[in-house]
Amino acid sequence: MTTEPPSPTDEHADLWLAPDQLASWMSVVRLITRLPWAIDAQLQRDAELSMLEYMTLAMLAEAPERTLRMSTLAEHTSSSLSRLSHLVKRLESRGYVRREPDPADGRFTHAILLREGMDKLASAAPGHVSHVRHLVVDNLSAERLRRLGQDAERILQRIDSPAR
Repeated sequence: MTTEPPSPTDEHADLWLAPDQLASWMSVVRLITRLPWAIDAQLQRDAELSMLEYMTLAMLAEAPERTLRMSTLAEHTSSSLSRLSHLVKRLESRGYVRREPDPADGRFTHAILLREGMDKLASAAPGHVSHVRHLVVDNLSAERLRRLGQDAERILQRIDSPAR
């Protein structure tokens, strides 16, 4: 038995996507599934870093004094604090970061990018940027890339806003 979308007069018609909406949505689903995989695979192959490890090093590199509270770093990397703690522990064991209590408030912990971590990021960045350019940036006009960024921000704002 096949399930067909209801007719437009059906009281539940709004529960179904129109064919063009469904096609667009499926493209988005494939993109959000395959793009992180493609980026992660390149970073693993060329730099022995996961995408989240790379993002963590990059966020720390951009921070003042290359230091962030773990809770802030979790927000910036869209990761749970628990997951990030495990990840930072692995980066710590590799000599890329260190953790220490926040001197202003000992309830918090800082992650600090070390010279070895900065060197690892610097060596991974050219291949990563080249891959991102190949997959995304060079595949879109400047205007389409700008609009894609704006659209992504609109969706992220909806995700981050309180439930309706």
